[in-house]
Amino acid sequence: MGLFLGVDTGGTYTDAVILNSETDQVMGKAKSLTTRKDLSQGIGRAVDAALAAAQVAPQDVAMVSLSTTLATNALVEGQGGRVALVFIGFDDGDLERGGLREALGGDPVIRIAGGHGHAGQEFAPLDLAGLQLALVDHGVMGFAVASRFATRNPAHELAAREMIRRITGRPVTCSHELSANLNGPKRALTAVLNARLIGMIDRLVTACESHNTKRGITAPLMVVRGDGALISAAMVRERPIETILSGPAASIVGARWLTGADDALVSDIGGTTTDVALLKDGLPEIDPLGARVGGYRTMVEAVAMRTTGLGGDSEAHLITEGLDGGFTLGPRRLIPVSLLAVDHGPMVHDALDRALSQDAVGEHDGRFVVPMGFEANGLTAREAGLLARITQPMPLAAAFTSRLEVAAMDRLVARGLVMLAGVTPSDASHVLGGLTDWDGVAAEKAVRLLAKRRNGRGERVAPDAPTLAQAIVDQLTEQTATCLLEAAFGEDPAFAGEDGAVLAQHPLLRAGLAQHRGIIEVSARIGVPVIGLGASAPYYYGAVGVRLGAKMILPEHAGVANAIGAVVGQISQRATGVVSSAGEGQFTAHLAYGPERFTTKEAAMGAMLAALTDDAAARARLAGADELLITTTKDVREAEVEGRAMFIEATISVTASGRPRVAHATEAVVDGEVGVRGTVYGAV
Repeated sequence: MGLFLGVDTGGTYTDAVILNSETDQVMGKAKSLTTRKDLSQGIGRAVDAALAAAQVAPQDVAMVSLSTTLATNALVEGQGGRVALVFIGFDDGDLERGGLREALGGDPVIRIAGGHGHAGQEFAPLDLAGLQLALVDHGVMGFAVASRFATRNPAHELAAREMIRRITGRPVTCSHELSANLNGPKRALTAVLNARLIGMIDRLVTACESHNTKRGITAPLMVVRGDGALISAAMVRERPIETILSGPAASIVGARWLTGADDALVSDIGGTTTDVALLKDGLPEIDPLGARVGGYRTMVEAVAMRTTGLGGDSEAHLITEGLDGGFTLGPRRLIPVSLLAVDHGPMVHDALDRALSQDAVGEHDGRFVVPMGFEANGLTAREAGLLARITQPMPLAAAFTSRLEVAAMDRLVARGLVMLAGVTPSDASHVLGGLTDWDGVAAEKAVRLLAKRRNGRGERVAPDAPTLAQAIVDQLTEQTATCLLEAAFGEDPAFAGEDGAVLAQHPLLRAGLAQHRGIIEVSARIGVPVIGLGASAPYYYGAVGVRLGAKMILPEHAGVANAIGAVVGQISQRATGVVSSAGEGQFTAHLAYGPERFTTKEAAMGAMLAALTDDAAARARLAGADELLITTTKDVREAEVEGRAMFIEATISVTASGRPRVAHATEAVVDGEVGVRGTVYGAV
């Protein structure tokens, strides 16, 4: 019997599912709270419960696959470790391009001379002496290295990496290893985000591997990439950026497996984000411009996914501007008060009771701060002093000694060193009876306290907790509907080039959704089914379907769709290279180790094709694939000069794909391949 174990680690819950690959049957599934300080605890509880529900032995598991939203959530919330960017051959203006300076967020930049030209020739000598001096006091957890035209000649990035590793021992990400495309600042941004995520993803992979070993699971561990394909755990440790949109990609694969739908919008609500993508002809669309997450456009190939900081645990912001006030949700995730009270009930209830006994509501009343226990580097004296006082979960106001520390707290949150707790849609749902998992009494107190706040008219925000709770859930419905509308406009060819965000808010559309009947009659609806995924989807998405006039599909196993999607994909590795020409009889193949020159186009392209095939195949095997399928694409650019075709440049891509190796020889075999339900939906 071929048993696959799928694990999905999200911001709030970790899911596990046991899938029988022969019968396409979900044999057991389980959820456990994600334990950020020690991820192995949450993973272990979910895996053990799923094994028990399936009544199978750990040693019978043939493959384990992991998907996660941790990287996506970190980028959406602006979190991650402190890193340094080594910027070779660029100027200050390049830092302003592509959101690079914003992504750095104050992290150090080491600018040194060096870099190459378009054809791979050295633009300036690499200033290794300057780099060595700059590394004396780095105070960072990792480095990103980006050199001018490194995709045409990576020599300076490789030399810088060797020195950084030798001197600091810290992880180093080279931009040319993440993308073969031009646009140095965008490659630098991708490298920065990758370096920032290394520690987080390493902790996740280690946690999963350690529990598997403890339980006697010997199957190889795979990880879902952002395009839905699988890679080995060893590979993802070096390239964690490829796991952004891992969870959402797995959810699309899982949605197709669960429903059989060919064309649909897939909307996955988690604790931190809502992820929306189009399933077309049974396959997810791949974003040709690279994954866009948290406002950043990366060079990582991933599903065409719209990720919004909106989830069940999104912060409920009270709008204080204007007379009427109101609410907006996200993008920051909070620990719901009802969840915090499960483990810290006396402290939470005491703080809420004290605040409710007062006539006026303090600025920080009803909010709490929780230390995460991670290593802290590069903190200011104020930040370090504040963090030192947060030795255990406590009311937020108790952590402050002055208002000057509010900004310091925001930076500690952004670094992932602490988390805030406060009112979220999950708390509102506990008040309304839709959710009952956590401490509903604490939720009611927190929401009632928030209702006591005053709007611009000096009136209470709401008369009681249920009224305010319904307003928060209604706001979630409205923002979710807007996410789906923006995605629908973005995917509809009739509206290509239009701003989907503007169209989604247009009064005519809103009137059409409300089926306006007057002198003018207007009707509008989403024209394809919407597949709602996530543990809370059954509670929230019925109202969303009504709001949009859409057919809403809520699969039986919607709450573990990511974990299912994690084990029904395939491995795929792509290698891309460029052949350029400086003139007749001068052809350069820009290979991984540097440029190599040829006198004929055919020789240059042949050398590039052979090198890419070897590279893609080696990476696919390293990622854990068997029985490789090799596919090749060529994009040749030519110009007509005096009636003759003149070669300019060619981009060659080679993809090696195959099914993952499994631990046992007991799986179902059909025509020499492991039996998995129908079509394999990983990207190729």
